Amino acid sequence: MPARATDARRAAVLGKPIAHSLSPVLHRAAYEELGLAGWSYDRFEVDEAALPAFFQGLGPEWAGLSLTMPLKRAVIPLLDEISETAAAVDAVNTVVFDADGRKRGDNTDIPGMVAALREHGIEQVGSAAILGAGATASSALAALSRVCTGEVVAYVRSEPRAEEMRQWGRRLEVDVRTADWSDAAEALRAPLVIATTPAGTTDALAAAVPERPATLFDVLYEPWPTELAARWSMYGGAVVGGLDLLVHQAVLQVEQMTGLAPAPLEAMRRAGEQALAAR
Repeated sequence: MPARATDARRAAVLGKPIAHSLSPVLHRAAYEELGLAGWSYDRFEVDEAALPAFFQGLGPEWAGLSLTMPLKRAVIPLLDEISETAAAVDAVNTVVFDADGRKRGDNTDIPGMVAALREHGIEQVGSAAILGAGATASSALAALSRVCTGEVVAYVRSEPRAEEMRQWGRRLEVDVRTADWSDAAEALRAPLVIATTPAGTTDALAAAVPERPATLFDVLYEPWPTELAARWSMYGGAVVGGLDLLVHQAVLQVEQMTGLAPAPLEAMRRAGEQALAAR
């Protein structure tokens, strides 16, 4: 049932650490734009051990939750159902509470990545490269299963990580080849490069950006731009940033939690940009 402006509903983002999260800024901007004066969105620092008790304490006023690390897999046993998208990567970042009390899990990171790419004109590529092999890399692979028609090369630091990426490739039906991180500069010549590594990891690669780079999707949004993204832009390449991903996945969360669509993408993006500038 679509939300009413007079409803007193609650939502929040959970994770640990959580103080840095921009989700409250984005969701509150959406509520304001949609006229949902009775809605609130908070943040709570919760780890895996505390998650079941947190769920037990939720009342009927709760509409939904956003989840970040380390809860995306830990939440699955607490849910009544999860979407095919979430099941594909064993990761839930969105929980919606139905009127009958059922708890549904979804993953908006994957369609959020696809939407962010499409916003920048990337509908399909023949091949791609992924820098890193963590949880975000598996979501990137799932997104590439929708936009990449050929091989994906994942640049990783260890053989166990390489095998994980090959396993994800088989599961997601993506043609994955792995390469050692020492050769990561080669990735920068791909039609689409997705950087999924922590802050600072790709800084050393900035000097290897080719003269005519194609498209870089760097999932970081703080600090921004990264050294790699700055050099990429300087050379005229297209750059999709972490804020693009954050906003697009939050748009989908707002639509699911409130039942109102479309969510106000531009208002949410402006709020995010202003919050980052204020930091």
